[in-house]
Amino acid sequence: MAPKNILVVTTVATDDEQLRDEIRPAVGGDGTIRIVAPAAKVSRLQWLTNEEDEARDEARRAAEQAAGALGGEAAIEVDRASHDTDAVQAVSDALRAFDADEIVVVTRPGDDSSWLEDETARASFEEFGVPVRRVELPERVEG
Repeated sequence: MAPKNILVVTTVATDDEQLRDEIRPAVGGDGTIRIVAPAAKVSRLQWLTNEEDEARDEARRAAEQAAGALGGEAAIEVDRASHDTDAVQAVSDALRAFDADEIVVVTRPGDDSSWLEDETARASFEEFGVPVRRVELPERVEG
């Protein structure tokens, strides 16, 4: 299998084995994974009052946990500038500097994936000309 460059877009913190199982085999030995974690969990009030710090911190944690879950043979890059509140803009910015063969959008059911349900976001992802695959992880059980 030829190495691939995969852009992982996530808003969920995970150390999930399913994430590793879904993505690492597709990368190949010399491929690269770049992780983009937009701060998409911002309420309208937070956005209007520029109180986005909590959402950006959560996005940073999501990126770091995804990098930890995906670590191994493939090169992992966390896009530290990708915590834009607009997920489409964050992906567009990342694609300017990273030649992705595939975009993998990681979500959980329900609220965690609401940003992706926006028709504008889905249409914009398709316009990038890069295949998009969605990986929906199971609900996180707090224990």
